[in-house]
Amino acid sequence: MAVSSPKDKYRGVWLIFFMLGLGTLLPWNFFMTATMYFTSRLKDSSLDVSSANQTEAAGEQRSVLEAMFNNVMTLCAMLPLLLCTCLNSFLHSLVPQRVRVMGSLLVIMFIFIVTAVLVKVPLEPLPFFSVTMVKIVIINSFGAVLQGSLFGMAGLLPASYTTPIMSGQGLAGTFAAFAMICAITSGSEMHEAAFGYFITACAVIFLSVLSYILLPRLEFFQFYQDRNKDQTIPDEEQNSVSLVSREDKDANPDWKKHDVSMIEIFKKIWTLALSVCFTFTVTIGTFPAIAADTRSTLADSSWDLYFIPVSCFLLFNLCDWGGRSLTAVCMWLQGLQMWPQRQEDWKVLLEEEHLA
Repeated sequence: MAVSSPKDKYRGVWLIFFMLGLGTLLPWNFFMTATMYFTSRLKDSSLDVSSANQTEAAGEQRSVLEAMFNNVMTLCAMLPLLLCTCLNSFLHSLVPQRVRVMGSLLVIMFIFIVTAVLVKVPLEPLPFFSVTMVKIVIINSFGAVLQGSLFGMAGLLPASYTTPIMSGQGLAGTFAAFAMICAITSGSEMHEAAFGYFITACAVIFLSVLSYILLPRLEFFQFYQDRNKDQTIPDEEQNSVSLVSREDKDANPDWKKHDVSMIEIFKKIWTLALSVCFTFTVTIGTFPAIAADTRSTLADSSWDLYFIPVSCFLLFNLCDWGGRSLTAVCMWLQGLQMWPQRQEDWKVLLEEEHLA
C-alpha cells in the first residue's frame, strides 16, 4: 500500500528552496550590479573617485582596465559557469551532496567577506582588477556546482518545487538592483555604499546557509529523501536517467542496451535545449557587457547616476523574475508532454519500444 506524503507545513520546504535559489544567482548579480564601484577603482590616479555622486564628464577618456572591465567580467563569469556545470555531472558521484551545497555556500560567503574588506583596502588598478576577476571566477564556479546540486535536490520532490528555485533566482537580480539603488540614494561616498552593499550580500548568503541546515529536519523533505534512498538505483547512478531497475537488468541482459546515455536524453529534449541555448546566447551576450555601457542622453546628472541601475539592471531583472514566476501559474503548451517525467514512465515507454 502506497504511503501518502506529509504536507509541507507552512510551505517551509518551498520557502527554503526559494531562499536557496536566491543564493545561487545572488553572488553573480551583486558583482554585476556593482560595476560602478569596480570601474571607479580602476580609474587613473589623477581622477577623483571619492564620491558616489560624481559621474564621468562627456568625452572623458577611460583607462584600458576600466573600458574592458565589463567584457572580461562576463567572460570570467560565463566560462567557469559552463565548465563547472558540465563538471557537476561527474562530481555528484564523487562528492556528497551536503558537501557540495554547504561547501559552495561557505566559499561564496567567504568571497563576499573578502570583497567587503577590500573596499577599505587601497589597491592599484591592475592588482584590484586581477583580484576581482579571480573572485568572479571562484563565485561562478561554486555557483554552478551549487545550482546543479540544488536542482538535483528538487528532483526528489514534486515537480512544482522547481518553481521556487527559478523564482528565487529571478529575485536575486532584482534584489541586487534595489540594493544598489538604495546605496546610491543614501548619498554616501562610493566606498561606504559599496561596503554596506557587500555586507548585505553576506547576510543573505548566511540566511541561505541556515536554510539549508534546516531543510533535512523538515518532515516533508525527509519523506522524499528517504523514499529516494529506498529505490533500487545505486548511489553512483543518482541524478542520471536509468530506464530499468537493477532487477530487470539482471533478469534480462538485453535490457542493458536500453540504458539511456546523455546523447539519447538530448534527442528527447533537443528542441527545448536549443531554445534555451539561443535565448541565453542573446541575453547574456548583451547583458551586462553591452547594456551596462549604455549612457543616458539627458542632461540631468542625477538621472545619469540612476540610469544604469534602473534602466539596465532593475528593468532586466524584474522582467526575468516575472517570467520565471509565471511558470507557477501558467505554462505554454502545458498539455503537451514531450518526455516522461518519472522513472516508472520511462520504464513503461521502454517496455513498449522493446516489444515493438
